[in-house]
Formats: sequence, C-alpha cells, structure tokens
Amino acid sequence: MPTIKDVALKAGVSATTVSRVLNNRGYLSEELKKKVYSAMDELNYRPNELARSLSRSRSNIIGLIIPHVSLPFFSELTSHIEEHAYRNGYKLLLCNSQQDKHKELEYIDMLRSSRVDGIIMGSHTLEVESYRQMSLPLVTFDRQISPEIPYVCSDNYAGGRLATTLLIEKGCRKLAHIGGHPGLNILSHRRYEAFADTAREHGVWHTSLHTDHNSFDAGAYERLLRQLFREHPEVDGIFAGSDIIAAYALKACRENGRRVPQDVRIVGYDGIAVRSLFHPSISTIRQPMEEMGRLAVDLIIKQVEGGTVSTVNILPVELEEGSTT
Repeated sequence: MPTIKDVALKAGVSATTVSRVLNNRGYLSEELKKKVYSAMDELNYRPNELARSLSRSRSNIIGLIIPHVSLPFFSELTSHIEEHAYRNGYKLLLCNSQQDKHKELEYIDMLRSSRVDGIIMGSHTLEVESYRQMSLPLVTFDRQISPEIPYVCSDNYAGGRLATTLLIEKGCRKLAHIGGHPGLNILSHRRYEAFADTAREHGVWHTSLHTDHNSFDAGAYERLLRQLFREHPEVDGIFAGSDIIAAYALKACRENGRRVPQDVRIVGYDGIAVRSLFHPSISTIRQPMEEMGRLAVDLIIKQVEGGTVSTVNILPVELEEGSTT
C-alpha cells in the first residue's frame, strides 16, 4: 500500500508538501497541486481520512441516527440531509438504530470514536443524560432533550388541528386517532393533543388508540385498527399519526367493508411521496422534509464553526387533500 512518502518521491516534492496539498494549507500553485494529484493517481494512493481529521481537528463527517431507514419518512429525510451535507462539503455516516437502545448507544460511541463533527439524532430510545454526555454538536428531530440542545420539528399541533378540522368539516362525528405511545415523550405527540382539543371544542365524540413503546410496529397498528372497528364500528373519521398508519387504516376499512371516503374519511401525516400510489390517494399533513433536513445540517455546521443557533426550530405544515377525505 503506497504511503505519503511514496507520493512525495513520485512527485519530486517533500512529504510536508504533499500533506499541505491534501489539507489545502498555505499557498500552493496549481502546477504543484496537479503534480501531487497526478502522483496519487498513478500510485492509487488514498489519504487516511481519520489521520487528516486529526490534523485538521475536523472530519467533515456528520453522524445520523434514525430508527428505521426502510420507513418512507426517514428514507426521504435522510436523502435530503445527505444532499445538503454533501453540498456543504460534508459526508454522512448513517446509523440505523431499529429502536434498540443498546444499538443506539453503540452507534454513539462509534460516531464519537470516528471523530464526527456532529450528530443528527432521529431516534429516541435513550435517556436524556446519554445525549448530554456526548460533548458534540447535536441536533434532534421531534424531541426536546434540554433547553441547550437544538431540535427541529414540524408544527405538530397545527398539523393535528388541520387534520381534525378537515374531518369535522367533512361531516365526521365519530373520530379516532391512531398513533405512537405518548410515553415516548416526543413532540409528535402534540398531534394527538391537537386532535383531542379540536374534537372537544366542536363537541365531537373521539377516541384514541396507541401502540406500545415501539412506535414503528406495523403489526401493532393492524391490531389496533381491528380493535377500533370491533369496539367502535360507528367511527367515520380517522386521523393517523403517519401516512403509513393511514395506509393501514385504508386496508382495515376494506377488510371491514367500509368505503373510503363515503363511510370513513382518513387523514395521514408526513406527506411521503408514495402516498399518491395508494387508492384512493391519502389526504395528509405535509411536513417540509427538505427544509427540515437542510436546517438540521445548517444547525450542525453553525455549531461546528462556533456560532450560536436557535434551540427551537418549528417549521410550518400544509394540508394536502387527496381522495380519502
């Protein structure tokens, strides 16, 4: 395996000069840089990124921990984060926690050992103290860990109001909300709070069903929807905590002989791209995923550069009506 000394010998310069080219330090003529890069190509030399990060005190790598990369919301969000990070000279190190707190803790240790410049956290299984001990620039999604740590989220409460108001305006009088467990202590629970407040303000009967602490268990949502139609067959409006849950609600309606939207109207949350592929297409509260991804990266970079950032970052949502309402 070629070394930096081999590159220097091939280019006819000192090892220090090769190091300056690799780290872009000091004045370097274009001719000199071309000579060094040509030698690197001929020798198939690849710089040691960790060693370079040690010399620069910066790795230009951002860690991202999410619960499930297979879920459409997180895959779309990851795509936006990666693209914006790349445009700003950063690479992304992706970690898929699968809601396993031990795995999440191992990933945090690995990211710290890899000297990432900061971590964007979309998983929520660890206790708050585990995050506080990181001593790294940190941004979280949909969870407020402490007043000092910035978080990014959509306006969950406004979204819950928009969804519930739409169902009521469409004539629904028996409403249900299906979502994750409130004990997760994440900001998306505000969707349910808005649902309940809006239903009470309009004097509309409502109920809610929540999963256990694994808020991404597809089987649990199917069981909850079977329970809903068994215990409350008169339900005519469903606000789902995500578009994927809305898709399961659509399936449950078909299995129970309920027409959508004639018998039951459904609103989801997220605005994932694949929602339009369902039939009927799902009405949703769209989160600004591209803006959320861009903002999370910007908040990390500003912290890395020693700047001050806003800790509360709530972005507006939009109602996009499909054919389920």
